[in-house]
Parts: sequence; C-alpha cells; structure tokens
Amino acid sequence: MRQSFHRIMTIVRKEWIHIIRDPRTLSLVIIMPVMMLFLLGYAVANDVKDIPLAVADLSHTDASRTLIDKLTGSEFFLYTHAAQSEDEILKMLDEGTVKAGLFIPENYGREIYTGGSTTIQFYIDGTNPTIAQTAQLAAETISQSLSQEILIQRLERSGTGMQISLPVDARLRYLYNPDMKRMNFMIPGLVAIILQIQALLLTAFAIVREREQGTLEQLIVTPIKSWELMLGKILPFVVVAFINVVMTVAVGAVWFGVKVVGSYALLAGLSLIFLLGSLGLGVFISNISKTQMQAMYMASFIMIPAFILAGLLFPRENMPGLAYYAGYLLPVTYFLEIVRGIILKGADFVILWKWIWPMAVFSIVVFFASVLMFHKRL
Repeated sequence: MRQSFHRIMTIVRKEWIHIIRDPRTLSLVIIMPVMMLFLLGYAVANDVKDIPLAVADLSHTDASRTLIDKLTGSEFFLYTHAAQSEDEILKMLDEGTVKAGLFIPENYGREIYTGGSTTIQFYIDGTNPTIAQTAQLAAETISQSLSQEILIQRLERSGTGMQISLPVDARLRYLYNPDMKRMNFMIPGLVAIILQIQALLLTAFAIVREREQGTLEQLIVTPIKSWELMLGKILPFVVVAFINVVMTVAVGAVWFGVKVVGSYALLAGLSLIFLLGSLGLGVFISNISKTQMQAMYMASFIMIPAFILAGLLFPRENMPGLAYYAGYLLPVTYFLEIVRGIILKGADFVILWKWIWPMAVFSIVVFFASVLMFHKRL
C-alpha cells in the first residue's frame, strides 16, 4: 500500500511539474471560469427595457405629448428618434436604428378633445421575439391605461349618459417576423456563429498541429513563399466554412421555413469578408499557442464572448453599458446584424453599410496583421 501511494504521488508530482512549467495553459484554465462568470452575470439578463423608439407625432397637441410621455416614462421604451412621417419610421426599422415606432395621426388630439376615437399605429421589429413580445405587452398595457384615464375624465365631465367606447385604438404591426417565431431569429444567428467557429478553430488547430508534429519546419525549408504557404493552408477552410453556411441556410429555408429574403450574392460576399477576420484570428491564435490545448482555450476567449455579447441569444439593448460596448469589439456583432438584415428584412448594401464598414476594416486589418506575424515567426 505504501509503495502504491509512493508511485501515485510520484506521478502527481510529475504532472504538477508539467503544469507549473506551462503557465500559459494554467492561467487560461484559471481565468476562463472567472470570465464566464462575469459574462453570464452581467450580460445575460431577462428584463428587456429601454427599447429604442421612433415617434412621428403629426398631432403636436397636449394629448399626443401625454401619450408619448406615457410610453417613454416607462422603463420599456427609450425615445431616441423623432420622425416626420410613417415612411421615415419604417426606414429606421429597416436600418435597425430603432426597434419600435409610434405613428400618431394628425387628428389624434382633436378626436380626444371632442369625445371621439382615434387610431394610433405601433410598429415593432419582430426579428427578436424577446424584444418584440415585451414591446407588444408594454404598448398594449400603456394604451389601455391611457384610454381608461381619458374615459374617466369624460365621464366626470359629462355624467354617465354618454356612450362608452375606447378613445385610443392601438394597432400593432409586426415587421419581418409576423408570426413571432423564435427560429426566425436563431437561424440567421447560427449562420454567423458557425462561420466564426469553423474558421477560427480549424485554422488555429491545423497550424498548431503542424508545429507539434514537426511538419511545419519541413515546409519552411522548401522554396514555397510564406504567403503561398498561408494561402494554401487557409483556402480549404474557406471552402469548408462556405459549405457549412450553404447547408445551414438551406436547412433553415427547407426545414424551418426561414428563407432568405435578400440577395444571396450579397450574403456570400459579406460572409467572405467576415471569414477573412475569423481566419486571421485563427492564425493569430496559432502564433501565440504552442499546443492544441492552448489554442482551444485561446479560441474559447473569443467564442464565449461571441455567443453572449454579440446578440446571438440575448438582446444587446438589455446589457449593461460595459458589456454592450464590449460587443462592438467583436466582428461577429456586426455580421449578426448583416445576416439577419439580409435573411429577414431583405436589406441591401446601403442599409447595411453602417455594419459592413467596421466589420470590413477589422477583418482586413486582422487578417493581414496575422499573416505578417506568422511570416515573422517562420
């Protein structure tokens, strides 16, 4: 028994020495749970509030201002944009500038003051069912509460002999996802995440594996140039990533009914730009990792924030300030908006431009910087 214990402790000591000699992996193992705790604790929230709201008030009366105050006075809506027409509201919803829009007709105040009834139009971006359902419940509740207050005031002025009807009829219209299916929200997001994971992990692991097996040095001594080596190694991963995108889009359309409303060519072209950045990150990880275990942990530092902070599962509008702005450091945040815009809204290049240019800058800079860094390590 004593000899067995001695042998076990010898192995334990040996393994502990290996851990101590690899502080990079040790630090990743220790830091990872702490990072996940912070991300899950601060970014994953269930309460939706401060939904960006555009308002087109054609009435410009005390009654219309009261309605706006009722909506913006709650914690659900944040009055961010003033529109001049119904078409302007729809344009903001197309661009993703706001998530909800309120159109108040010109006769609103007159009908309220004269004892009549009027209709207001409330638009909701249905691409994210969580936000849309919250906006629906809040809008209906607030409009009904306002109608009750107006009715009470009328009864106090005129007695009980008048005909009672709701003075404010709030009509809700869901855009882009009228059936409120959560799958319509998830499928486009999965396209972006699959592309990110495929490019990131395959590139990082392939180069690290070459280094561990000693075959990378054999390639170095050949006449092949460094950029030719890099291009030859990443092109297969481009093909694999695009096959996964095509399969995901096809399955989403055929099986789940989430069809691409916009341009397939635009989706493919912007996917390629995003892929450059993901491949660049994979090359960067391969340059600072000596083992596949290190590469896996380093990749997790990118993938976990991508799942949580980019808006795949949880609305970014509901995240605290630090987590919200940290999402802008991830290119997948922009690509998620692009993919959902093309698939669900049929958005074109002009509408998506505000998401395209930061993603393109990041992807191009990271890709070429990573290739140059790899060149220096050869």
